[in-house]
This record gives sequence, C-alpha cells and structure tokens, in this order.
Amino acid sequence: MAEIIKLNKSNCKNCYKCIRNCPVKSIRFSGNQASIINDDCILCGQCYVVCPQNAKEVVDDTEMVKVLLAGANPVVVSFAPSFVANYKGVGIKQMEEALQKLGFFSAEETAIGATYVKNEYAKIMKEKKHDILITSACHSVNLLLEKYYPNLLKYLAPVVTPMHAHALDIKNRNPNAKVVFIGPCISKKDEAQKSNGVVDAVLTYEELSRWFEKESIDLTEQIDHESHSKARFFPTNGGIIKSLNTYESDIQYLSVDGVENCINALRDIEKGGVHNCFIEMSACVGSCIGGPVMEKFKKAPIRDYFEVINYAGETDFSVIGLKENQLDKYFIPVVKEETMPSEEAIRKILIQMGKTKKDDELNCGSCGYNSCREKAIAIHQGKADLSMCLPFLKEKAESFYNNILNNTPTGIIILNEELEVQQINKAAKKIINIRSDKDILGDQVIRILDPKPFINARDNSKNIYGKRTYLAEYEKYVELTVIHDLNYRIIMCIMRDVTEEIREREYKERTSKKTIEVADRVVEKQMRIVQEIASLLGETAAETKIVLTKLKESIRNE
Repeated sequence: MAEIIKLNKSNCKNCYKCIRNCPVKSIRFSGNQASIINDDCILCGQCYVVCPQNAKEVVDDTEMVKVLLAGANPVVVSFAPSFVANYKGVGIKQMEEALQKLGFFSAEETAIGATYVKNEYAKIMKEKKHDILITSACHSVNLLLEKYYPNLLKYLAPVVTPMHAHALDIKNRNPNAKVVFIGPCISKKDEAQKSNGVVDAVLTYEELSRWFEKESIDLTEQIDHESHSKARFFPTNGGIIKSLNTYESDIQYLSVDGVENCINALRDIEKGGVHNCFIEMSACVGSCIGGPVMEKFKKAPIRDYFEVINYAGETDFSVIGLKENQLDKYFIPVVKEETMPSEEAIRKILIQMGKTKKDDELNCGSCGYNSCREKAIAIHQGKADLSMCLPFLKEKAESFYNNILNNTPTGIIILNEELEVQQINKAAKKIINIRSDKDILGDQVIRILDPKPFINARDNSKNIYGKRTYLAEYEKYVELTVIHDLNYRIIMCIMRDVTEEIREREYKERTSKKTIEVADRVVEKQMRIVQEIASLLGETAAETKIVLTKLKESIRNE
C-alpha cells in the first residue's frame, strides 16, 4: 500500500492517542515516534482525526489534479453524496458551477454509481446464492476483511464500490474523460491507486475547500431537489438498505457502523449461527457523513443526517450504461507475515514490563492495546516498546524517586499550599526525631517546625536558600532552604544537618582560645627573661619590647 497518511515527526508528542484509537493497531512506535504500518492499515482515518498535535497528514493530490486539468482530456468530478452535509445549502448544480471555475469539465454525483451498486446487491439477494451478504461499498471495510478476516471474504459482495461504478459509467459515456472523486474518505485514495486507471485521482473535502479559498471562489447556497435520486441515502447509517427498492421476506437487513462494531459483527459471524442476513457495513460511525475528512472535523450527526435525507429523492437515477461483468469485483486476501511469539517469549516480555504475576497485568489500555498480553505480542513483533506502559513507567519513576529521596543525607519535607506535610524522607525524620511517616503525614507543619518561613515563601514569594538555623526543640543546626513551586503548588523544605560541623568548629575555637591563653602566659614569661638578658647586653627596653611583641603575634597566629 502506498503511503496515504504521513507523519509529521516534529509534531508527534508520544501521547499514544493514535494507537489507542486505531482499531487494528497498525501503528508502530520507535524512538518515541509513531509510524503507520501500511501493510496493516485499513485507512479508516481514526489516527488522523484524534491526533491532538496534527502529527498525521493526508497526502494532498491537488497538484496531481491540476496536472490533469492542464491536459487535453476533460476532467469530470464524481462528487460523494455526503457533500450536502459538508457544504450545507449547496446543491450539485451550484457545486458544478464552482468546480467549472477551477477548470473541471463537469460534476456529477457518485450516487449514480451507488444506484448501479445497490441494484447489484438486490439482484444477488434475490438469487439466494449468499447466506450472508456484506456490502462492499466501503473500501476500509473491504481492507478489513482482506487483511484480518480473509476467511469471511466469501460473504463480501463481489461488487465494485459506488466510486468505481460511477467512474466506469462516466468513461463509458466519455472514453477520453479523466475522473476525480471528491469525498470525505481517506481510503478512497488507496482504492483509486488500485483501480487500474478507472479513477484518476481523489480529493478530500478539505483539499477542495482550501483550493476554493485560494482561488476566492464562493459557493452559492441553493438546493436543487430531484425525485430520481434515491441513492443519495447511501452516506447515512442504513442508507444502502433504505435505498433498496425490493426486500426479500426471508432475509434480515441490518446496518453496522464504526470499525469496532464491524469487527465485533465479523467475529460473531466467525462463530457461526448467523444466517440469511444482508449486512450494510461502514467503517465510519454514522457512515460516510462521519468520514475522517469531513471538513474541519465537523461533527453534527443529526443535522448532517437531515441534510442528506432531505436532499434524497424517492426514485432512482436512470442507469443503463454498464454491462453486468463491469461491476464484478473479486477480493483477494492480503497475506501479512507476522510471527506469533511463544508463551515463554510472551512471559519474558511481560516480566520486562514489570508484570511478574497475573495481578500485575492491569490491562488498563493506556498504551493503546486491550491487554498487557497483546502489548507483549506487539513488542515481539516490533510494533511497540517497553516504555509505552504508563503504569510501568510511573512505578519505575516512583521507585527511582523514592530510592533517591530515602537515601540522600539531606532532609526533605514536601508540603501542600495548606502547609500540610505530604512527604518526608528518612533524613528529615532523623533530624526532627520522628520514627514513622504516619506520625506527621497530613498534619500541619507547625507540629514539627516554625511555619513562618513556609508562610513567607507561599504568601510573599520569599524563598530561603541555605540559611543557617538553630532548631532549639531538636538542639540541631541546619542549613534551611524553603522553596514555593508555583507549577506544582507545593512547598519544598530542604534541611542539611550541620550540627556536627558547627559543634566541631566551636570545639576548635575553644581549643584554639585555650592554646592562645597558654601561649600568652609562656610569651610573657619568656619576655621577662629576654628583657633581663637584653639589659645585661646593653640593649634598650623599647627595642626588646618590639622584638618580643612580634614574637608573641607570631605565636598567636600559629
């Protein structure tokens, strides 16, 4: 599969929202970056819709279409019937006028192709050759069965999509025409690439709207109602069933929308016991009006539904141009090479994830996988890595944090802004003579320390850094740091016990003082002796005093 959805790496923030919402888990994480596994993707577009950082981008085919318009062949637009929900108040004639200003030859409704398709569905059901018939109008549903439920492809209607049928019809009437489909679906870009030139290009509503804006083209709001347009129901949930003209009395008709519901329905069919069903399947919730590229992600399902059904008619378009075999479509399973790990390999990965026993497997889904076991299998297959387990990372971070906190010789106390003790480490407990955390956690700091420094930090932004403080109650000296963290709304108290340091310094000062006193007495005595000697030698007393004073200062300094 060619790349349809690209990743803008600079925007990817490693939030895992795309994998959590991907129904088939076709996203790989490597180096904290998400990338789509094209061979596994069904192009439902959920990752594009839910990405909060716009890290997913749909390949823009506008320039390709401009090249077609620059050629000699007429370019005809096949416009998806959901357009009336995206461009409210605008009918097909008004849309054709706007498209012709861009250089298109004409514009028609894909509902014409839908008429061919639903007639084929009715014919198949009437022939009673299928116990279960699943509609093939949604390319993402077709990819889902081809890649994940190949054993159920026998139930998929062997009929082309409305886009394909309409493109065939256009080229049957005008063999030189080029066909551009415009709609709310990302997967149609892939279908067009595989259509062997039947569909030449695909634009989304977003791409078309940007083009209109760039060319300053305004749409005229006017609805042209026609009675022969029953297939316009197609983009609504149950719309295919509603567009049928005849129903078989022994057949149950039901619709399923959303990939998750489609998967559950397919699993139900796999179990057996389901018979005589016509199942309309759509990958998007609400069908095509809930498409991933409905412009600006507008979600107004009720209003969009009424826009479509009010535009639909009561009879069919007149379609007689195609032969039966032109509408045939045979689906081939897509073989995906994925190695399933052994139970031993899964267990080893679970242990690496911190899941040493069954109770550790929280199956919280924060990583995007339904269970820790599924996550382990994804790791083995190279789709995920260990760091994607948020509870594991949280536990690891807390363990690392607590290990540092409880082994540092510095006392640390964390308060909330109500000055209640939230956390206290081993060193702090030793400083303030507390045996257990429970003796103080949740209580006011005034129970153990003077609250003034904390109040000043909180109310007056007067943080303290390394202030020598005597804690009289505990007979200890500390270097006190008090910081108010506005981001986390906490007050941190950091205490370095300097009691021994100060006491050792005081001891040294006392010892030094005593030494100096002893030295003074010795010097005085020596001065008297020296003076006597000096007098005998005839030197003056003044000179002797100067010499002896210098000697005394030298001893004092030592």
